[in-house]
Formats: sequence, structure tokens, C-alpha cells
Amino acid sequence: MLVPILLFALGLILLIKGGDWFVDGASGIAHRFHIPELLIGATVVSIGTTLPEVMVSATSAVSGHGEIAYGNAIGSIICNTALIAALTVAIRPPKVERKTFLTPVIFFFTAAVIYMVIAYGVGYFSRPVGFGMLAIFVVYMIVLVRQALRNPEEASGAEAPGDESEEGSGKKDSFVKDVVLLVIGAVLIAIGADLLVDNGTLIAQGLGVPESVIALTFVALGTSLPELVTAVTSLAKGHGALSLGNIIGANLFNLVLVSGVSVALSPFAVPNSKQFVGYNASLVIDIPVMMFVMLFLTVPALVREKLSRVQGIVLLIVYAAFCVFQFVG
Repeated sequence: MLVPILLFALGLILLIKGGDWFVDGASGIAHRFHIPELLIGATVVSIGTTLPEVMVSATSAVSGHGEIAYGNAIGSIICNTALIAALTVAIRPPKVERKTFLTPVIFFFTAAVIYMVIAYGVGYFSRPVGFGMLAIFVVYMIVLVRQALRNPEEASGAEAPGDESEEGSGKKDSFVKDVVLLVIGAVLIAIGADLLVDNGTLIAQGLGVPESVIALTFVALGTSLPELVTAVTSLAKGHGALSLGNIIGANLFNLVLVSGVSVALSPFAVPNSKQFVGYNASLVIDIPVMMFVMLFLTVPALVREKLSRVQGIVLLIVYAAFCVFQFVG
């Protein structure tokens, strides 16, 4: 059991570091071509921080472990909202701009309703459903790009006229460095995802718990660490609202990108390995908790344009109870 645990931890480290380097490299290249800062954050950085979830879920689905793919997406949303966002709100409740929140929130709940209809009504995520989720992702990205391009004043990275000649070979070296970071980051993410899935499965078997439980807790927390690091850094710099915005976007990506890619590659049924009072725990606990924490976080933010410390504390309690239930319920 010790070896799988060590390899599981190594997989987490590779995922985190790989995601960090991937984002750094991609952002550096984007800046070089003078892409607006807002657009970089909404696309490159957001997708980069979600890559661990994408790789883990896709690898799981293809290797026949649909429970991990399913649990990782839902578990990451719950973790992002009831742990990471909750910490931000409990420590320093930020003010919220309704305009910033509205688009990702609308897209998230639209995707969530579709997800629930499939889960409760069909019980099987087919390949067309996966392509449908990816279509929502594409539409969302188009909306973000259009919004970013309508705000050119937020662009950055346009050097002064003299910068090109002053830096010379330094800029070339920097570009090569960005490309290397991008490639190495992608490789580390792929290797880390393999280690996480393979050894997470072994740990689940060794502990005698369903794979979905490992995915909903340990795997979800591990793949959400990039968002946690972003949240802590943003909070320390007084940008709590930015952190919350990134988390809402990441939650949407977990539904439409992570689940979409997994289902499109290898369709799977809703896991039914854990029961609660005679019913599928995924349908009566996991999905309802996901919807509750998102509603509890976003509705007050949209109505009052601010969050309270009480919300953060309640969400943290919900997350603790959710984790306890997974292992002892």
C-alpha cells in the first residue's frame, strides 16, 4: 500500500507543477503576440488550471474507470466551491461585480440542468452528450472572447517601440523558454494523471472503498490544488473577487470540458457503487450537494453583490460533512 500512496502523491506533485509550467509557458507566448490580459486569463489560464482534471478524467474514462472520471468532475466542483471559495469568503468576504459573475453562472447552471436531466432521466452519459457539453464549452469561450475584445483597454503586453531592439536575443531566449515550459508542463500533466488514476484505483481497492469515493475526495482535492494556490495568492494580494471569478469559471469547465472530453472519449453510466437509504448516493447526495453549494455561493452574490463570512463558514461545514459521509456513510 505504501508504494501506491507514494506514487499517488508523486502524481499530484507532477500535476500541480506541470499545470503551473503549462500556464506560465502559454501565458508567456500569448503575451508575446499582444493578446489582451483579460482574454489570457479567461482562456489560457483557466483551461491550464483545469488541465489536471481533464487529463485525470479522460485517462480514467479511456481505461475503463468511469467512476473516477465522473467523481472527479463533481468532486472538484464541490471542493472548489465549499472548500477553496469558502476559505476565501470566510477569511475576507469580497464584494462581487454582478456583471462579472453573471455569464459564467448562467452557463454553469444551464450545463448543470442538462447534466442532471441525463443523470436522473437516462442514467448513462453517451457520446452525443459529451459532444453537447463540449459545444457549450465552445459557445462559452466565444462569448468570453467577444467580451474581452470589447474591452481593449484591458489589454497588456504591448511593449514600447524600443523594446524589440533593446532585448534582442533575450526575447528569442524567452520565447524558447516559454515553449519548453509549455511542452514540459503538458508532459508532466499527462504523467501525473496516469500515476494518479492508476494508484488511486489501487488505494481504493486496498481500502475497500468505491473508486468514486476516492475520486470525489482525494483525486478531486488534488486536481483542484491549482485553484487553491490561485485563491490563496489572490486573497493575500487583496483580490478575493478575482479568485471567486476564476473558481466559478473552473466549475463550469469541470462540467462541460472535463466531463465533455471524458464522455466523448468513453461513455459511461452514472456510478452506483455507493448507496444511501437504498438509493444511488451519487443521485441523492453528490449532485444535490454540488447544486446546493453553487446556489448558496452564487445567488447571494448576484442579489446583494457581496458575500458574507457566514456563507464561507457554512460551506466549509458542508464540505467537511460531505467528506465524512463519503468514508463512513
